[in-house]
Amino acid sequence: MKVLLINGSPNAKGCTNAALREIAKTLAQCGVESEIVHIGKGPFRGCTACGGCAKTPRCVFDDDCVNDLIEKMEHADGLIVGSPVHYASAAGAIVCVLDRMFFAGGSSIFAHKPAAAVASARRAGTTATLDELNKYFSIKQMPIVSSSYWNMVHGAEPEDVSKDLEGLQTMRNLARNMAWLLKCIEAGKQQGILPPENESGARTNFIP
Repeated sequence: MKVLLINGSPNAKGCTNAALREIAKTLAQCGVESEIVHIGKGPFRGCTACGGCAKTPRCVFDDDCVNDLIEKMEHADGLIVGSPVHYASAAGAIVCVLDRMFFAGGSSIFAHKPAAAVASARRAGTTATLDELNKYFSIKQMPIVSSSYWNMVHGAEPEDVSKDLEGLQTMRNLARNMAWLLKCIEAGKQQGILPPENESGARTNFIP
């Protein structure tokens, strides 16, 4: 079992990374492999709605990390996305990446894989950021993993995050919940319990 952890901060070694490292350490203690991928500093394109990815589960723009993340997600069993708070929302770079990753990747690589969002802030805007990130998971049928508090850490520097004892506790509990759910899913598969098949075809147009 493996969990892909995406660091959506422009800072590779900042507060978001500190939170993800705490998660990765706890996942390892639970016997679950993980990989932290930093998206880098960009620049990142937004989705242009060109439709090119309908022909293949890849974005037509292959000049950044999006297609690499799609490939990694194909082989991952779970996903955790971390972002700093920028203006009470997720960082613009990770939003561009997720827009294209989730659109181009198609439903098959995401559906029924547990996912969670993590927000890092000096002070406020964390719950709005979590709401924004969770919407990517919910539209792709990914079970959202929770913790003992909202998945957030606080601090202006990584050293501050180390003092956020409740935040780090929340990260560890999130990791344990993720590991538990992954193991439950695997146990279910071994007993012949497979993901449900979807209905499709119905599309409602709200404009008469």
